[in-house]
Amino acid sequence: MKRSYSLQMRIYLALRPIFQVLAPGVLKRRLKAGKEDPERFREKMGEATCTRPSGKLIWMHAVGLGELLALRPLITALQKHAPGLNVLLTSSARSSAKVIGSNLPANTYHQMLPLDASKFFAQFLDHWRPDMSIWSEQDIWPGAVHDTANRGIPLAYVNSRISAASHEKRGRVGGLYRDTYRLFDLITAQDERTLAHFHALGISSARLVPSLKPAAEPLHADVEELALLESALAGRRVWVASSTHVQDEAAVIAAQAALFAKDPSRLLILTPRLPDRRSEIAQALNAAGLSFAQRSVDAPLQGDTAVLLADSFGELGLWYRLAETAFIGGSLSGVGGHNPWEAICLGLPVMSGPDTQNFETDYAVLQESGLAYRVPKDGSSAQTIAHVVENELGSDVREKAAALVANAREETDRLARDLLNLSKVSQ
Repeated sequence: MKRSYSLQMRIYLALRPIFQVLAPGVLKRRLKAGKEDPERFREKMGEATCTRPSGKLIWMHAVGLGELLALRPLITALQKHAPGLNVLLTSSARSSAKVIGSNLPANTYHQMLPLDASKFFAQFLDHWRPDMSIWSEQDIWPGAVHDTANRGIPLAYVNSRISAASHEKRGRVGGLYRDTYRLFDLITAQDERTLAHFHALGISSARLVPSLKPAAEPLHADVEELALLESALAGRRVWVASSTHVQDEAAVIAAQAALFAKDPSRLLILTPRLPDRRSEIAQALNAAGLSFAQRSVDAPLQGDTAVLLADSFGELGLWYRLAETAFIGGSLSGVGGHNPWEAICLGLPVMSGPDTQNFETDYAVLQESGLAYRVPKDGSSAQTIAHVVENELGSDVREKAAALVANAREETDRLARDLLNLSKVSQ
């Protein structure tokens, strides 16, 4: 289909053949460096590793694990209104493939997103033949969107979130993104700043729909393993620090040292964002004089264990179910924070540092609802965390969390109906 594109979009599309030539070498170097999955990396060149199921299929994309998990309530709503609907999820981050398998709804498949080259996407689209393409959050590949639109496949951009930094970068190549956004049949923004970004580029049809994350089903947890751990932790007061980075760990380890000295029943479950950092974290725990058990080696929990180092993938649903309070990492370390809703959906109040720009609107809603507490990024961080752990954030947390989740599910249900009408999948 012939379209009138800006010079920026034409240049981008003209450069794709060069990128296609270079991409295999880049992927092989990344594979050698351990940055790609040897069993999955060829998916990034458009080579499918599973068979397309028969029937209607919607393809949905999100860059990483958190963004993929945020799509689960939308998948559930789509399949409720279109029974038997198949969903293909794609992502770009290697870690997402390791965890998403145990959290997939029925009739849902996962592949890595091909790199943005024409040949790769032609193979991908030929194999999967999607009836609709849905993109989410911040990840948009102009060439892939162009190729999809050229096949007459309906396109939607949902739960979109454009950070201030991304807004500035995209503004420098406004023609490229304006042309890309215009290929979408439906665009929803999860906050006012993102909506303003679309409107500034002339995309007046974009509309505000709150984040899908509160509508998520709780993370998966192995029932038998949960029962074993509940028995092992009987009488313990548990809190969890999830998706932590170095600066987060310094604060929560110091907080646990103070808590454990006062009350040996206190147990911290420490879940690093990157489990491969286990040796570094073990050194920090030893330096703090805290006894710990390491999940990856199945070390037993003793009565005097102060910390469970949960250096494993895909078990956050387990840890949240065992805890009373959660500290969400990435919020004292300058990376913009991580998803608080996974804890909220399981009835936990959350703490965070001030670096939460990735979830700015979400944390504002949670603080207003009394479900989140902001920890200062200074010498009092550890003391504040210990104080909040000792003094729970309120007795009506579960009721408040349930109300937020219910409202989000109503919004998600409406969005699912709009998408199905657009795609004609349910007809």
